[in-house]
Amino acid sequence: MALKLANVFAWDIDFVLDIREGDRFTAVYEQVYQDGKYLHDGEVLAAEFINNGKVYRALRFVTDTGSTGYYTPDGLAMRKAFLRAPVEFTRVSSVFNPHRMHPILNLIRGHMGTDYAAPTGTPVHAAADARVSFAGRRGGYGNALVLAHSNSVSTLYGHMSRFARNIRVGTRVQQGEVIGYVGMTGLATGPHLHYEYLVNGEHKNPQTVHLPGAEPLRPQMLPQFHAMTAPLLAKLSPPNIPAAGPLAAGTTAGGAPAAETPPSSAFSVSSVLNDSTFSFGDDRSRTSIN
Repeated sequence: MALKLANVFAWDIDFVLDIREGDRFTAVYEQVYQDGKYLHDGEVLAAEFINNGKVYRALRFVTDTGSTGYYTPDGLAMRKAFLRAPVEFTRVSSVFNPHRMHPILNLIRGHMGTDYAAPTGTPVHAAADARVSFAGRRGGYGNALVLAHSNSVSTLYGHMSRFARNIRVGTRVQQGEVIGYVGMTGLATGPHLHYEYLVNGEHKNPQTVHLPGAEPLRPQMLPQFHAMTAPLLAKLSPPNIPAAGPLAAGTTAGGAPAAETPPSSAFSVSSVLNDSTFSFGDDRSRTSIN
């Protein structure tokens, strides 16, 4: 459930760098029973995450076309047109800095992207739907890919050990699709992904650039959306409620044992972030979900 919760908010919250002590979450999710026996947890139906004082809320909704997604209470898609980070990384080894001293060349050469340190072979994902406009060796970038997106945006992925199968110039890729694997080809002191985000050929900081959102719900769908999600929204705690202490494992927000929850029902579990089994964060600032 921790991973599912992270996936719901992945476009807005960086769960390696953004988590802070005192962050709070509430999740409403399914539990699947058969003949009165608990089988497994189901989908996250609604969730709230308070990160560094900012409130994010998400509601699961199936549209009239059958597609499932998470939306804000206003019907805006939680999914963004671009992933904030295209690889599961262990740390940011170098930030966007137009005036950086190059660690190998020992001269001032702008670092026009973000370096995400990760083990060799870690999958690299397309940040958004795109067409491959370059695939091959490119100087200090080593094995590099350039993806051309709509709205004059392009992204570059450098130092990869190899490309994914069938990746070549002209290939169409979808957001999240594996396009290659982390390596240290070219001028690199260790395995990492060098990632650049460009708008009309101008470099932007990948960690702070505003990411366009996906299409919101159509106006004619909003009445149905509000009617179906209102009960779920009511289960989320108001944003101004003070953070409570962590709940014991296996208890509901009301304190009753989870085992007493009727079969085929959804219930909410609320907790603060503290040291426990599931963790978000890097070694410098590790926080966890109870």
